[in-house]
Amino acid sequence: MTETSATRPKTSGPGRTLIVFYFIMWIAALARSIFEIVTHFEVAPLAYLLSLFAGIVYLIATIALITPGRRAYLVARTAITIELVGVLVVGTLSVVDLSLFPFEGDRSTVWAYFGLEYLLIPLALPILGLLFLRSQRAVFERAAR
Repeated sequence: MTETSATRPKTSGPGRTLIVFYFIMWIAALARSIFEIVTHFEVAPLAYLLSLFAGIVYLIATIALITPGRRAYLVARTAITIELVGVLVVGTLSVVDLSLFPFEGDRSTVWAYFGLEYLLIPLALPILGLLFLRSQRAVFERAAR
């Protein structure tokens, strides 16, 4: 069976744009966290580990968004939900307790201040991702048959 737009909606239009943003965030979060962990982990271990976790979540979401099928849809939905919860929890904590994540480029995390250092993309991306997946659910259900 050949793959058509009915079975691979994610690789064109808004789906492709979403994948590009997830790919960029994956590279940005993972590269930043690995560099910081290797060069000066002791400065802000919590922030660096959270950035590493965020990078892994972005990686999983990116792969799941590229992969066709119901299982990939469920993995993408789970990863993006975890991302949204992470952004909201870490963002709230960073605003409530400034000592946890000082607003300094080398001591912060991707999700601190709701992703302000990343132009709030970490806050908008999971919302848009979940809305996109919701709009494509029927397509994924058809593809699973």
